[in-house]
Amino acid sequence: MPGRLTQDQKRQALLIIVVAALGYFVDIYDLLLFSMVRKPSLLDLGVAADQVLDQGVWLFNWQMGGMLIGGILWGILGDKKGRLSVLFGSIVLYSLANLANGMVTTVAQYAALRFLAGVGLAGELGAGITLVAEVMPKELRGYGTSLVAAVGILGAVVGYFVAHSTGWRTAYFIGGGLGFVLLLLRVGVVESGMFKRVASTHPNRGDFFMLFSSWKRFLKYLRIIAIGVPLWYLVGLLITLSPEFGKALGLADAPDAGKAVALCYSGLAIGDLASGLISQALRSRRRAVGGFIAFQVLATAFYFLAGGSSLQLFYLACFLLGLSGGYWALFVTIGAEQFGTNIRATVTTTVPNFVRGAVPLMTTAFLWLKGQGLAVPSAGLAVGAAVLALALWGLAGLDETFAKDLDYVEHT
Repeated sequence: MPGRLTQDQKRQALLIIVVAALGYFVDIYDLLLFSMVRKPSLLDLGVAADQVLDQGVWLFNWQMGGMLIGGILWGILGDKKGRLSVLFGSIVLYSLANLANGMVTTVAQYAALRFLAGVGLAGELGAGITLVAEVMPKELRGYGTSLVAAVGILGAVVGYFVAHSTGWRTAYFIGGGLGFVLLLLRVGVVESGMFKRVASTHPNRGDFFMLFSSWKRFLKYLRIIAIGVPLWYLVGLLITLSPEFGKALGLADAPDAGKAVALCYSGLAIGDLASGLISQALRSRRRAVGGFIAFQVLATAFYFLAGGSSLQLFYLACFLLGLSGGYWALFVTIGAEQFGTNIRATVTTTVPNFVRGAVPLMTTAFLWLKGQGLAVPSAGLAVGAAVLALALWGLAGLDETFAKDLDYVEHT
């Protein structure tokens, strides 16, 4: 931390980074746990083996739909009531839903609880990144937000080991318990001073529709969402459905979804830390993200061209996909830096959840293309080409925001 911060401010900034990182850790643990226990949980609930794929996609879409709605609700609350209200409220909801997930007896119950868990999960990352961005010095905030994501993403790795050493119900119980333990760590975290100043002087906060009142503002919002969509293409499609893709690519033994998730998220953790460091070194958000999108094009090609050669190469492809998608924190940071304090939490919380909410669109497009006669790999590749092209369009129209002063508001 530079000398401009007092010792108390340094301690508070460090505490916020730690709490945001651990909150995201639990968030990712729960978010990806379903991908890892999808098959055993559905089979245990009596779903026929040939229906596991379709039922799994249906449940995943419910979870992502919950995140879409939750992103809007928590984002508005974060700008109206404060960032801390979201950090506390979101974790209570998804922890309760996690505990209840371990007690489901029907697929319908499972869907309802994955939806509620999705609503709860939607608030964690946006509120945490917003807080970190507002308390860190502007020249260094890329380090803080990257640390949050790099630590948080390891929740998927821990989820893999938990899912493979316990039953799927126990794995959900552990996730819920971790969430409530995290609440104890949040005692002592203070609200963003930047938000407090705006709260006392600017009544028009958390106006979601302000994003649509100006074409320039709306287009900027769309572009930010566009650069994040490829990250959930690789997680929501290529990794979540890795057993099906592996078999379709010609592997004799289907890949283990949990291992694919763990390897992907190990790559994501490394990538998120690297993207922050690269962005700081280049003093550019845009060039760092552009490099990672180009890398993702190559990693996607490797997945489809070499992933069917052997199980080892398939798992390597999963790791490389994760590494190439390691600009998630940078993407969310860009969202925080593009908009004023009065709607910053709204943007930073809704943007990643609209990206996650795009998963049902991608999976629906994938299933539709498959239903039209395309092979599984061809359908997956077609969706990937579309979202990567969309990301390049989004990045091309965004302004550079490295070291931008965030102490300002948006006007109608």
